Formats: sequence, C-alpha cells, structure tokens
Amino acid sequence: MSIETSRTEELGRELGEAITELPAYREFEAAQTAVENSEEAQAKIDEFERIRQEFMLARQSGTATQEDLQTLQRTQDELHSIPVMAEFLEAKSRLSGRLEEVNKAISEPLAVDFGGEAGGCCQD
Repeated sequence: MSIETSRTEELGRELGEAITELPAYREFEAAQTAVENSEEAQAKIDEFERIRQEFMLARQSGTATQEDLQTLQRTQDELHSIPVMAEFLEAKSRLSGRLEEVNKAISEPLAVDFGGEAGGCCQD
C-alpha cells in the first residue's frame, strides 16, 4: 500500500470520526435508539412491514388493488405520526442534509459526485 493510499484512508477514518461528533449525527443516534426502545413504534414497524410485504406480493402477482395501496399508505402515515418515529425521521433528514454538504465539499475538487457516483458502477 502506498503512502498516498494510507494517508487517504487515514483521512477517511478521521472524516468518519468527525461525522460521529456532529450534533446531527448524535441526534440521529439518540432518535434511532428511542425508536428501537419504543414498543409502540416497533409494533407499528412490524405491522407496516407485514402489510408492505403483502402489497409487494400482490403487486407482483397482479392482484394489488387501490385499496391495498391506501392501506399501506395509511399504515405508513400512522407509523410516521408516532412521536418517536417523527423525531427519528426529522433527525435522519437533518443528518442527510449535513452529509450532503460533506459530499459536496469532497466532490468539489473531484470530477465525480463522491457520494453519488464514485461508489457506483457504469452510470451513464
């Protein structure tokens, strides 16, 4: 491994550590833990995932109805309206915004969108 590669990887680790120190990241972690510890949120997540799976199977078989889609959307709305889940989604959005700013800062001197394309394959 070259010195350049080692330094680049070291900088990447430092960046990752710096991101974990961001208030937005800490808020996200706290909100995620709150969702994980909420029986109400976990029960609604399980219900949503079950209904989503049923809908996906029905859609694949061509039997999904508009009512099935409305049930899925209603269950998702109920999930998102649980206070701990609403806070989690807001914290996730704030963190995504901060990470997008970091991505722009990294991508600025590069010829590619670092977060969007550098890891992808064969994008035209």
